[in-house]
Amino acid sequence: MPTGFGFPFLVVDETGGVGQPRDADQELHGKIVQVLFTKPGERVNLPAFGCGLLDLVFDPNNSIMAAAVEFTIGQALTRWLGDELVVAGVEVRADGEAQTVELAYIRRRDLARRAVRVTFR
Repeated sequence: MPTGFGFPFLVVDETGGVGQPRDADQELHGKIVQVLFTKPGERVNLPAFGCGLLDLVFDPNNSIMAAAVEFTIGQALTRWLGDELVVAGVEVRADGEAQTVELAYIRRRDLARRAVRVTFR
């Protein structure tokens, strides 16, 4: 299982400054965002990395696309972050031109349940 797959994802603090993640939750959240929004082929040394969520913006907004997105996200997160989390569920909802992805996962370190919600147009 690949680990340490890239640069640290930075966070924006309360003052608008940019810095390193302060805790494990922020760090794992950043890794999830990296996997979701990195297009396969975008990283030269890891061409299979990512799931290319933003590439789906121009696809038809229907139940078939939603099922494909759920599968793609689940597989990508299991592949790249499987040693840090267990995907508990992925739900994709279409709302007009927007897609909302809700990801539920269990952090392996302490078995804490967490969720991430991403909306894109």
